[in-house]
Amino acid sequence: RPADPPLPLDDLAGAVQSDAHHALQRGRSQLFTYAGGELEIFIEVQQPPPTLLIVGAGHVAQPLAQLGKMTDFEVVVLDDRPRFASKERFPTADRVIAAPFPDVLRRWPIDANTAIVLVTRGHQFDVACLLEVLDSPARYIGMIGSKRRVRAVFELLQREEGIPSQKLRRVCAPIGLDIGAETPAEIAISIIAEIINLYRGGHAPSLSDALRRDRRSFPHPDKNRTSKLQSVT
Repeated sequence: RPADPPLPLDDLAGAVQSDAHHALQRGRSQLFTYAGGELEIFIEVQQPPPTLLIVGAGHVAQPLAQLGKMTDFEVVVLDDRPRFASKERFPTADRVIAAPFPDVLRRWPIDANTAIVLVTRGHQFDVACLLEVLDSPARYIGMIGSKRRVRAVFELLQREEGIPSQKLRRVCAPIGLDIGAETPAEIAISIIAEIINLYRGGHAPSLSDALRRDRRSFPHPDKNRTSKLQSVT
């Protein structure tokens, strides 16, 4: 069989450009062949690192920021208390911001490569933050809290802000994978694992799975572990 005729340069350039566009859309590097296999071009897609936006600078935020850097996130820590939002407390973070939560979240360039973790010190701050990010294109939104705190936040948003329940289903709360975490470091591991689980298409069970199925049902109903785990911030 005679070899395929070479592509005209204009056609070849158009084919390469089209394949490069598709590779960028998929976010995946790929080897392409042209002219019956005589020409190979490897198109490498280099994406910016995903952003881990940690809202709240308490005990869980510190190990979470370290784990975020270890797993190649750009880590941003936000708190409205300057004594907590400091580079001394978060030496590995790329940015540490001391400012009111809603003001920063309203201006922040949240995109599909952003993971938002709400580990604030009170449900009033969770409510204010969720109002700013619920409609954002963020890849992940997680909120720490005991089952009582999560229920109170969701009920308040539905009752006073008119937020439909289906919109709240995108919030991972209680936050993290169900690994029995109790200490701040263990909770941070469960959170980063849940984010990786989502990004990589894993199948590990999340603590929020039961909440998504039934707002009245929470994991481990016969134990106080979930309440203790999620109340550490």
